[in-house]
Amino acid sequence: MKGVDTIARIRREFFVRGKTIKQIARELHIARNTVRKVLRSGATEFRYERERQPLPRIGPWKEDLDRLLALNDAKHARERLTLIRLFEELRELGYEGGYDAVHRYARSWRREQSTSATAVFVPLSFAPGEAYQFDWSHEVILLNGMPVTVKVAHVRLCHSRMMFVRAYPRESQEMVFDAHDRAFAFFKGACRRGIYDNMKTAVDAIFAGKERAYNRRFLQMCGHYLVETVACTPASGWEKGQVENQVGLVRERFFTPRLRVKNYDELNAWLLDQCIAYAKTHAHPEHRDRTIWQVFEVERASLVPYPRPFDGFHAIPALLH
Repeated sequence: MKGVDTIARIRREFFVRGKTIKQIARELHIARNTVRKVLRSGATEFRYERERQPLPRIGPWKEDLDRLLALNDAKHARERLTLIRLFEELRELGYEGGYDAVHRYARSWRREQSTSATAVFVPLSFAPGEAYQFDWSHEVILLNGMPVTVKVAHVRLCHSRMMFVRAYPRESQEMVFDAHDRAFAFFKGACRRGIYDNMKTAVDAIFAGKERAYNRRFLQMCGHYLVETVACTPASGWEKGQVENQVGLVRERFFTPRLRVKNYDELNAWLLDQCIAYAKTHAHPEHRDRTIWQVFEVERASLVPYPRPFDGFHAIPALLH
């Protein structure tokens, strides 16, 4: 069965772009039955296990080999290890198969990497429902009278400039999933693309250009919400400039002077109220005759409908409509 990135792309092509099963099968070079299975099941990942795995047993070591290949490709050309060296490292981890199986797998892995590479750019203007930007910031508050540094998740709809912020004690992957779900539930939908920096909870390896090896769970989440990920170039904050500006605005308007709260529920309820109040009282930078909230209400019709929550550790299939 195909990987989670291919499954996510099948779902986006069908539900977002409205392509037929025949078109998707032809463009992705996969069987129509596979496309039908993905669409009918609503799953973001499939697992196939044989009762008996024939030798060489490369299957159980696939994730380790994927990681070694990805990390090796991310290095400078002069620092990359030969495939023999990678094979020896895999053997040290406990792999008992032969070199030929590793060589065949590495060749198919590189072929898949080259064919899946597409030109991606980050535009300066956005259509309704086209993209959102995500980022984290660190803010200091007084929690029950004690100074505490909280991690604040920022989501920004690029067209309407509508913002969503929520505070957490950590930047764990669980918090990333929760922030996305609460933001999409508030927006009543998600955009077709999400723009991210190279946060460790999402990206395992950085390649040339905008190619990334994303974390499997993060890809499943994006596939659940039908979002296509776009990575920023390292040290190029302007590629998600809207949410970078939002961080400064929220820090100045919401966290200065230092907030005093009893718990995270109180803090997050107050932050959501402030986001709505700001949107209703400030004009949109491009549509000066309307507020951010008014443009946001129009943009809602262009969002990919919110399905239902994604459990980061037990994927919940989205309902087909």
